[in-house]
Amino acid sequence: MGISQTTEVVIAGGGVIGCSIANQLSKADKKVIVTEREEVAAEASRAAAGLLAPLGELSGPGPFTDLLLASWNLNLELIPVLEDASGVRVEYHHPGSLHTVTDAEDAAYLREQMEAWEALGLQVSWLEGDEAREFEPLLEPGVVAAVYSPRDGSIKPAAMTRAYAESARRQGVTFYEHTEITGIEHSASRVVGVQTARGDVIACDHLVIAAGAWSARFGSWLGFSLPVSPMRGQILSLRQPASPLKHILFGEGVYLVPKLDGTIYVSATVEQVGFDKAVTAECIAWLLSSAIQLVPSLASAPIADIWAGLRPWSPDSRPILGKAPGWENVTLATGHSATGFELSAITGKAIADLVVTGQTPAIIRAFGVERFLSP
Repeated sequence: MGISQTTEVVIAGGGVIGCSIANQLSKADKKVIVTEREEVAAEASRAAAGLLAPLGELSGPGPFTDLLLASWNLNLELIPVLEDASGVRVEYHHPGSLHTVTDAEDAAYLREQMEAWEALGLQVSWLEGDEAREFEPLLEPGVVAAVYSPRDGSIKPAAMTRAYAESARRQGVTFYEHTEITGIEHSASRVVGVQTARGDVIACDHLVIAAGAWSARFGSWLGFSLPVSPMRGQILSLRQPASPLKHILFGEGVYLVPKLDGTIYVSATVEQVGFDKAVTAECIAWLLSSAIQLVPSLASAPIADIWAGLRPWSPDSRPILGKAPGWENVTLATGHSATGFELSAITGKAIADLVVTGQTPAIIRAFGVERFLSP
């Protein structure tokens, strides 16, 4: 089997994480090849809701909060630069969000959450039920309180991924789509190349694993458990009613995300069903009924689309970032669970820094795969 390509870095995975890393490495003048088993943005990076609204993931001070907030701020700085560099509009829309509750007990908990968010320096405000309905007239009458976060927004997921990829391409990164990695070649504790389903080998100095829900098999080749599994998320989009929804809404177990194209994304289920991307009547019915309960006027909204994707889930719902144990030149960037787009900016920057310098940035040190491995 002959070597058909040689590069400094191979990135396994053409989703938002792999493309963000490629974009950052290209700025460091690294020669990079990205391999993708399907197409860029074919899987979770196309299926996601594209939220840039991390409040619901924040539980107080700690490494994950630091990571999310750093990425949130970086995303807002990066979007206009990325659009200029790629020529791709990511459809960034930032109407703000309302976290809603419908009973007094939940309102007390939401108040505690708001205080925790304020302690982190976040701009949030409390709205009683009538105030919330003045803000968002489509809200159901049963909403008793809401927290308003003015900075929350969203992007079109596939567009954001393509923007990263196109920016990287314009800086010399090569993308091999429809190219599945089927094994690795190594010398002692260094990976020296990857084998592909086409029968060739791409020689490399460094391998970055960013293969989303398909990452676990790399662990089997490298001799350790990489605990990433697929978690199905079903999602649908509705056409905006004549009186449109103005804000992102969280409530009734779902979130509603108005988009610039005149649709509202209703998301999402969390189902451990392996690599099954089917959409089911039961889950779609639940999404619809929850959305209508939160915004009754959506009962007459036309359905625009229905789909499902597979999120890369880790056992603690936190990303797996950093050096692969026992290997000198393998880096992990996977397991982002439900926060791939929110963490894409900081992941790209931190993993590129690790590859270039050989040092793990402080902000990702808590997220190594070692936390799941037996001593």
